[in-house]
Amino acid sequence: MLLPAKAEVARQLRRYRAWERAMLAAPADHTVRATFEDAGYTLCVLMGKRCAREAADAAERYLRITLAAYLREQDERPRLSATARRGPSRSRRWRFVAGK
Repeated sequence: MLLPAKAEVARQLRRYRAWERAMLAAPADHTVRATFEDAGYTLCVLMGKRCAREAADAAERYLRITLAAYLREQDERPRLSATARRGPSRSRRWRFVAGK
């Protein structure tokens, strides 16, 4: 797993928080909102999250704890098991393809 440099994470998190404050001060300003959303997207990509709020939380955790602890924390997250998969089972899928 590749992780970003802590200095870059800190810089992007500061940028995100600054634009968040600006957006809350002037919610009708489309330029400020667009820049805030861009900062959120950058943080999402950097931290590998789908939501800017999750990315900001992950960035704060990443900066607060050691690299080993962060990696352990990421490994402990619940993952989808094979039984949670949707759709026909593999054997049934082949029957549909074969026309049986």
